[in-house]
Amino acid sequence: MALNGLKIGLVVTGSFCTLDELTPQITKLVQAGAEIYPILSYSISSMDTRFGTAEEWRSTWETLTGQECITTIPEAEPIGPKKLFDVVVVAPCTGNTMAKLANGITDTPALMAVKAHLRNQRPVVLSISTNDGLGMNAKNLGLLLNAKNIFIVPFGQDNPQEKTNSLVSYLELLPATIEAAMDNKQLQPLLLSPREVWLHIKSEPSA
Repeated sequence: MALNGLKIGLVVTGSFCTLDELTPQITKLVQAGAEIYPILSYSISSMDTRFGTAEEWRSTWETLTGQECITTIPEAEPIGPKKLFDVVVVAPCTGNTMAKLANGITDTPALMAVKAHLRNQRPVVLSISTNDGLGMNAKNLGLLLNAKNIFIVPFGQDNPQEKTNSLVSYLELLPATIEAAMDNKQLQPLLLSPREVWLHIKSEPSA
């Protein structure tokens, strides 16, 4: 399925170090004809960090998408009853967000957006970014891998020598994961390591 005309709710949560990698993927989706509607977690909409201020990020995403950011639970709640989106993407999806989602907790605009969208049996794509994906959050990842209408951007260990439990999805594969999810398929392979090998294989022309 092509991305042209697809309405995507883009939930952004607080893995601040990955936000620079997200921006070019938003650009690709927009250039492919998708309509992007940013939805910000409380952390993203309020925290200034060394990676940029909350206002700078909000302005960047509103400029790229042409849409105002959703930043409150009441603003996110109509996503379900009004069936606003074809797919909801959580990118990046922190371990905190992943844990709450796996355990049915809805206490932020990000989680309300996912919950509201799932009531319509429509796909949710998670681009995970967590330092404890192979630690305390491993059980939550397992639950989400087995959940209906949840699809995950292929991921791997980003720094196994220094952060042995850390897992990160490869945002370069976000558009392809969305397309597969719209066909009710999980993009494969799901587990990728090392990153350089995968990208090299993907860049080689097919025989």
